[in-house]
Amino acid sequence: MSSIRQDAWTNDEDVLLAEVILRHIREGSTQLAAFEEVGERLSRTSAACGFRWNSLVRKQYESAISLAKKQRKEAKNNKEEKKTNEMKNAQERPKNVSVYRSLTIDSIIEFLRALQNSDEEREGLKNEINTLKTDNQKLQRELKKMENNYQSIQEDYKSLIEIMDRARKMVVLKDDDSSNLQFQMDYNGNLEKVKK
Repeated sequence: MSSIRQDAWTNDEDVLLAEVILRHIREGSTQLAAFEEVGERLSRTSAACGFRWNSLVRKQYESAISLAKKQRKEAKNNKEEKKTNEMKNAQERPKNVSVYRSLTIDSIIEFLRALQNSDEEREGLKNEINTLKTDNQKLQRELKKMENNYQSIQEDYKSLIEIMDRARKMVVLKDDDSSNLQFQMDYNGNLEKVKK
């Protein structure tokens, strides 16, 4: 006789877990908040809900997750577009006095805050651009310096190889001559034969 675990997940619990997480994704909330909500409703820990979601349930809802993310993005874009349109409308001059009456202190304050935030954001972006330009110029100077160093090292290496080739050719002398010879390097780095 097989025993059934007391804490096993049911299909209904899996569906509830998926629905709550998808709702949180659509609303721009975190999965952690969804795990906590489901944990409270099912009397389970948020860690258990997270494990169940990541280990099994998520794979069954991949297309629903993609759709929820798309809906979240569309909702965010619509919200930003609405806010932009409200700011544009607030910037336009009203044509008649009745429009003035529809403006409230709160909407004016919100507009001014948004305007201030956009100015601060613009300044921040300008500073970031200037910093990036400075960093770019510094990196270009360092690259040029490294290229010059590399060229110098290549030339030194080539000279060293030439000296070694000349030394090898000179060593190929007769054995009896080699006992009477010594080599000396001049100031240019050339090897010269010197008799003992």
